[in-house]
Amino acid sequence: MYIWFTVVAGLALLSISLLGTFCPHLGEDCAYILASLKLGLRLFKYKSSKPFYSVLDCFLDAVKRHPTKVFVHFEGREYSYGDMDKRSNKVARALQAEARLKEGDSVALFLANEPSFVWTWLGLAKLGCPAALLNFNIRSKSLLHCFSCCGAKVLIASQELQGALEEVLPTLREQGISVYLMSETCSIEGINTLSDKISRASDLPLSRDLRANINIRSTALYIYTSGTTGLPKAAVVTHERVWAASFIQAVCGVTSEDIFYINLPLYHSAGFLIGMIGGMERGITIVLRRKFSASQFWDDCRKYNVTVMQYIGETMRYLCNTPRKDGEKNHRVRIAIGNGVRTDIWSEFLNRFGDIKVRELYAATEGNIGFINYTSKIGAVGRVNFVHRFFFPYTLIKFDTEKEEPVRNSEGLCIEAATGETGLLVGRVTRRSPFVGYAGNQQQTEKKRLRDVMKKGDLYFNTGDLLWFDDMKFVYFQDRVGDTFRWKGENVATSEVADILTMANCIFEANVYGVKVEGHEGRIGMAAVTLQEGEDFDSLHTYKQVVNYLPAYARPRFLRIQPCLEMTGTFKMKKVKLVEEGFNPAHIEDPLYFLDPEKKMYVPLTEDIYRAIACRDIKL
Repeated sequence: MYIWFTVVAGLALLSISLLGTFCPHLGEDCAYILASLKLGLRLFKYKSSKPFYSVLDCFLDAVKRHPTKVFVHFEGREYSYGDMDKRSNKVARALQAEARLKEGDSVALFLANEPSFVWTWLGLAKLGCPAALLNFNIRSKSLLHCFSCCGAKVLIASQELQGALEEVLPTLREQGISVYLMSETCSIEGINTLSDKISRASDLPLSRDLRANINIRSTALYIYTSGTTGLPKAAVVTHERVWAASFIQAVCGVTSEDIFYINLPLYHSAGFLIGMIGGMERGITIVLRRKFSASQFWDDCRKYNVTVMQYIGETMRYLCNTPRKDGEKNHRVRIAIGNGVRTDIWSEFLNRFGDIKVRELYAATEGNIGFINYTSKIGAVGRVNFVHRFFFPYTLIKFDTEKEEPVRNSEGLCIEAATGETGLLVGRVTRRSPFVGYAGNQQQTEKKRLRDVMKKGDLYFNTGDLLWFDDMKFVYFQDRVGDTFRWKGENVATSEVADILTMANCIFEANVYGVKVEGHEGRIGMAAVTLQEGEDFDSLHTYKQVVNYLPAYARPRFLRIQPCLEMTGTFKMKKVKLVEEGFNPAHIEDPLYFLDPEKKMYVPLTEDIYRAIACRDIKL
């Protein structure tokens, strides 16, 4: 018997050894699958619970467990779980009395990264009101568009954004919108103060009956995303999606003892859903900053004993570009969660700042498929495994980048991309992995739906992203397709920028696209433009146009003046060749211009300026 036991044990050890040799990530795969299944069971439980158990209820349970535990550190002040709960009660009661809010009413939040963002959202959640998270960089036409498409009748803004409010106030007043400013006083007619009402309101708990009809499929948030075309679109985020996003911290190994550092904007999915809401799910302490600061990043981490950080590709690059100091590995950060970091920056970051587990993500706010690189494999955005693919079916299909459409066979079906081949990622729409779409924009919702993909009658979500899988099952991001590019961590819709450019007196047509710049993540904005007949290029007026109407990340830094714009057979502007040619004046005969923020105008793009950009003497 002992001999047989020895033989069996030996065979088992040999099998484990062989599996470890041929499947080096087996342990990580098993841990990820187990964690995912546990979280999936929790979500199933929440779906079927009556009354519905929301992230708000999870937060309230955390308040009961540890009311004095610090929830948010912000600019030298501490806000405990109990503080946040009481402040949100006051917000809810003030809005209930002043704005007559009730369950289901949408409210737009035009707020900066500050604690009031969090307790205002909590207050709205206690009333059963979905919140639209407006990008505080947008202005004028974009601001009005984003506000109107979520169907809100109430707008709440930070005091520092009063100027942006005043620009659109006449239109808001015409539409009967109630506008509130987070301030004690305001002399502008049509803008109501809210801080004074909040301070006078009771902090007693509110009845759960106020949100009695909220369920897993109810809309919790509207988060804005620039898709393939047009102005930003309000992605409908259900309570189910909120829960799913909140679990990302758990999958990445974050525990209730961790301290999480958020320096990304709360109007984005990363900062709000993964960071703030994920923190509520874990019951952790969060360090919140108004905006990212490379020079103060590690000082903050050491001061607050941060153990988990968030990033976008630009974050990592900025940190790696800071002057080297002694003791750069002297910190407690053990996990970094984010997306968009270049392979070379990733390696440099680890070499400089220590053995931090980088959890690179791939996801879209409105999408139904995402990946997490839980192995720390440098360069990958995720890993293929059968459990993930069973619950969230997806495929890579061949894509014609010139025609900007999937390649189809003689039967009209899409063709699956081979291992190692770049393809368009599409996620099958099922009850488990739905695509809800965009509020008030059925046309754009339909554009993201792809039919007859693998068989007649099926329906997939078109991510608009090109990826590829290697033979070790790792997933790599390649590029975006269509009319969107990403710069400074923000998606830029080219048609929106083109609309602004053609409002300049001298410009007739504009073809906007993103171009690569050595040493930078993403693509920076560039436009090929034609001029109005008989007009010269007015560099000053064009500069004022883009600066007044576009946030900094969306402004085209390079302009190329062409006699005419090249079109496809279906009258779409051709971009592929323009993107490849870039902005090197030595290789382009057309006049080129560079947006110079110091001179406050577009200046001719000389070879000296080009070299200064390449050497990073000019910051972009």
